[in-house]
Amino acid sequence: TLGPRVGYFPLLVSTIKAHFSSSLPPGVDTVWFEYKGLPLKWYIPIGVLFDLLCADPERPWNLTVHFRGYPADILSPCEGEDSVKWNYNNSLKEAAFIITGNSKNVMNMSQADQLAMWESVRKGDLNSYMNISTKLKLGPFEEDFLVRTSSLGSRQGSDEPESPGSVKPCRVPVRLYVRRVQEDLEYLEDAIPVSDWESVSYINRPFEIRKEEGRRITTLEHALETLLPEFFGSKPTARAAGPEPAAATPDSAPDDSDTTPGTPRDREPASASPQEMDVAKRARVKLVRIQGMALGLDTPFLWVANNLRNPECFLHVCVYIGA
Repeated sequence: TLGPRVGYFPLLVSTIKAHFSSSLPPGVDTVWFEYKGLPLKWYIPIGVLFDLLCADPERPWNLTVHFRGYPADILSPCEGEDSVKWNYNNSLKEAAFIITGNSKNVMNMSQADQLAMWESVRKGDLNSYMNISTKLKLGPFEEDFLVRTSSLGSRQGSDEPESPGSVKPCRVPVRLYVRRVQEDLEYLEDAIPVSDWESVSYINRPFEIRKEEGRRITTLEHALETLLPEFFGSKPTARAAGPEPAAATPDSAPDDSDTTPGTPRDREPASASPQEMDVAKRARVKLVRIQGMALGLDTPFLWVANNLRNPECFLHVCVYIGA
């Protein structure tokens, strides 16, 4: 079965059940998916799960499909397509609020447009999605660090200036998935598989692109330094050789301390040159993967935000950290 990167596993259930119908025992089916012993969260897009869990991409992706024994202690309940649609719409409204300050663009869509948009997501039809999504007026993010929230069509053929409310600060909805791998990992195929979801940090943080003096463009590295100060901190200390910082969680705050266990507080931490800091940082960050692509940290973030976000308007970023 082919599943679109921007789709969700429960949307494949009808096809899969039809394939196995002659082999299923009587009873109520509750379908869930597993990869190397790990139950897969149904509300995370298929492509994001693949990028996160397959350090060395395997094609085809060999999964185990279960029809009984739903792991309710690990996975939240899923009532099929209705649950996925509800999750998608909530994420879309959340993204709209981050970008524009409200969710009116989503809430005011006609029923026909809402249905057409959902059908494009359900089928993985990006062309149809692009045609209908322009009505949301949630982009693109532009070089002047603003996002246009008025439709292109309303400006064409008119000499009237745009209304003051037609531009907003450039705030990008971002969801980060931080996976810890071996610190001495050299080849991705040697990464230890994820055995439980506790070893993955899920972080929901918007990023506002600001024009800074002396900086011509905002790169992916600059964005990650802001979004993940736990791992991309710029303070040069001896910590790189000591214990790792606490795992990042949506509720955790960056550790501003310049000390590590066993380091007296009255002792100055070891300093490092900018070149040494950069080498250490890149050694810890083993991989940044978005939409199946391993991106360099010098990639312009505006390009990433405009071209690699998902249909619910979130940018999903998988980061592999040596720990």
